[in-house]
Amino acid sequence: MSLRIYSTLSRAMESLSPLEPGHVRMYVCGMTIYDLCHIGHARMMMAFDVVQRWLKSSGYRVTYVRNITDIDDKIIKRAVERGITIRALTDEMIEAMHLDVAKLGIEPPTLEPRATEYVPQMLSLISQLEAKGLAYKASSGDVNFAVRKFPGYGKLSGKSLDELRAGERVAVLDGKDDPLDFVLWKSSKATEPDDAKWDSAALGHDYGQGRPGWHIECSAMSCQTLGDSFDIHGGGADLQFPHHENEIAQSEGASGKPLASIWIHNGFVRVDNEKMSKSLGNFFTIREVLAKYDAETVRFFLVRTHYRTALNYSDVHLDDARNALKRLYTALELVTPAPVNIDWNEPFAARFKAAMDEDFGTPEAVAVLFDLATEVNKTRSAELAGLLKALGACLGLLQSDPKAYLQAGATLDEAAISALIAQRAAAKAGKNFAEADRIRQELLAQGIVLKDSPSGTTWESAQ
Repeated sequence: MSLRIYSTLSRAMESLSPLEPGHVRMYVCGMTIYDLCHIGHARMMMAFDVVQRWLKSSGYRVTYVRNITDIDDKIIKRAVERGITIRALTDEMIEAMHLDVAKLGIEPPTLEPRATEYVPQMLSLISQLEAKGLAYKASSGDVNFAVRKFPGYGKLSGKSLDELRAGERVAVLDGKDDPLDFVLWKSSKATEPDDAKWDSAALGHDYGQGRPGWHIECSAMSCQTLGDSFDIHGGGADLQFPHHENEIAQSEGASGKPLASIWIHNGFVRVDNEKMSKSLGNFFTIREVLAKYDAETVRFFLVRTHYRTALNYSDVHLDDARNALKRLYTALELVTPAPVNIDWNEPFAARFKAAMDEDFGTPEAVAVLFDLATEVNKTRSAELAGLLKALGACLGLLQSDPKAYLQAGATLDEAAISALIAQRAAAKAGKNFAEADRIRQELLAQGIVLKDSPSGTTWESAQ
């Protein structure tokens, strides 16, 4: 069965058929980098990390581009507030993002273009749109895209121009010919810092001093790095409109070619039934979450829900994720996994592949891991344990040492725990079961759970 992906553009499952056989080119809209990333951002990056991993596991060569927006109103405002340059702020936040996502096992993209490095390409694209009658200079000094002159506007979001007009302001602001039009080049304001301004004349254009609009950034970066047409374009569901709709209008308006074959949008992270966002103030940074939970638990929490489904964030759900992941590691602790090359015809592997080939179905794939762990517990098979670890690797899971994972977070050192286990064993041998139970409870009170088996007693952290 071929890999099928739900495309927001067609609102249907589409079979992946790369424009270049064997090579998938994917562009994902990344961070606007003015602050630390929160767990909602991690959800987006994790979703496409899983996509990238599965494409590679399926034998494709992948060129994955995830951009960084390093110039916009929020970035300018934050830099001014802190009294530092825009570059100093964005360099600091990019470094923080890289550290945070690396802890979650999110692999870096193939390319990570910064918007400020592609301003000449943006101006060139604006010039092409103007030449085709799709862009115009406004009285405000801005350059705008003429939405009504692009046939098919709204095909990604399903919004018609009549629906958009119903929600527009009565007045036409900022010198726009039509309220639906959006900015491509923002004329500089005297109050803005010098490092937020580009001289278009110095770059061969006559749009005055200014900076690019948000939407044109991604059109220029995606087409420059991947070509006018590529296989997959992705991002959070909140970008479907207007950002991605406007990208289609700009890119296809200039090139006359389809921008992307398949459009993928991941669902929101919600807190108390509201989208997690900085504007609502209900967000938790990745660093705050990792201060309470280990990175693989957070990864498992994000991965086990389908990428298009809204994800509810709470300590209860993270605690459940931790306990579930411990069940998988417990199976791997029982027997040393044998190195395996995955045979995709093997029954467990075939079920896993079928799940992932149907729109990256991680819930069903994770269910296969638990069924496989149950079989490992029964059979003590090193080969099945190896398969469990290998399939887990497709999701970026189960690659830690099982004992180290299960014992992480213990408040007592290993020597003290071993001494108490030995005392308990001696008490049991002397039929002093009350003392044996007392030691078990003493350890439990300190977050240590004992596990008795015919081969002896082991322990894990209750954290």
